[in-house]
Amino acid sequence: MFRREISPGAELRQFQLRDAGELFASVERNRERIRVWLPWVDQTQSVDDVRIFISRAVEQAESHLGPQAGIWVGEAFAGSIGCHPINWSDRSCSLGYWLDAAHEGTGLITRGCAVMLDYLIGELGLHRVEIRCGTENHRSGAVPQRLGFTREGIIRDGQWVNNRWVDLVVWGILAEEWLGGR
Repeated sequence: MFRREISPGAELRQFQLRDAGELFASVERNRERIRVWLPWVDQTQSVDDVRIFISRAVEQAESHLGPQAGIWVGEAFAGSIGCHPINWSDRSCSLGYWLDAAHEGTGLITRGCAVMLDYLIGELGLHRVEIRCGTENHRSGAVPQRLGFTREGIIRDGQWVNNRWVDLVVWGILAEEWLGGR
């Protein structure tokens, strides 16, 4: 099972069905804030919806298509960093993330993404990883900037979120950039 330390007392851990209640409670606490940028939030209306997500995440991990991990600070759920299914033909994937408001500004997402990149590029041998985020989602866009990603372009009307089209910034990093910058 995927499990990596982010920092003392904080870790990334593959979601398990037992996490459904805590994950749903965090979505509920943060719903209005995160639904602005994340299209899955409005479809997540119950613990059962989260169980379905986790079942698919476990299947994805078991199929060697990458982890969907919770961020845990001690025993408390703090957020998520997920690998969208790996494209093994191109040795690439994209990452998505979100954080409970109580943990914003702590560096957990940036450090967690670095740990995930070490795993995806350093251990699995991926060639490329992308992050896509809304052009106006400045907090999310700061993460790939801090990690040395290259801003590659904008996908106009790239995602339907919260009853509106959102333009997406595409950020990319190649294996030699990540490994050479470490």
